[in-house]
Amino acid sequence: MKSEKFLVSLDRKLRAEDIRLDETALSRLERFCELLEEWNGIHNLSGAKNREEIAKNIVDSLIPVTFVARPNTLLDVGTGAGFPGLVLAAAWPETETVLCEPLQKRAAFLRLAALELGLERVRVERKRVEDLSEAPFDLISSRAVSDTKLLLDLTRHLAEEDTRWLLYKGSRLSEELEALEGFAAEKIVERPPRRYLLLSRD
Repeated sequence: MKSEKFLVSLDRKLRAEDIRLDETALSRLERFCELLEEWNGIHNLSGAKNREEIAKNIVDSLIPVTFVARPNTLLDVGTGAGFPGLVLAAAWPETETVLCEPLQKRAAFLRLAALELGLERVRVERKRVEDLSEAPFDLISSRAVSDTKLLLDLTRHLAEEDTRWLLYKGSRLSEELEALEGFAAEKIVERPPRRYLLLSRD
């Protein structure tokens, strides 16, 4: 798909979900797509192997911007090839964003992509989240950690009373919520098979 067609197609997909990005953000996402395609061919960073699949992952990453206010600080746990943390950073360039990714090749890709996209407020930490030492974040996101309670435990030292968690979940969400104590579902948005969960403390 040629560059201009990709941008038009991506913008159309985003607008269908009521997501409106400016030209700069769209151009950044186009460049991100080019880089991920290139690196995937060598390093197999993501299951999204072509532009159409990458575009689906971009839309998936950005659904929460329709119901979550832009935070001042964001931590994304297990960013992998950039979903959702780097994509959120492209939409929220003023947010101080930390991408926590322990695997070397993925962390190297994220550093290059942040530089190429001109995302000056993005920092990549090649660590496990339990080893990360930072001031508390406004928002902690993750699409990588499947168990909600485990993620809350792993990020407890990076949160404060007002911290919220944005989690990209699947079909087991109801069971996981029943097992939580001290937290409440502030918002659940369904786009089957995806469920987007915004959690806060009780």
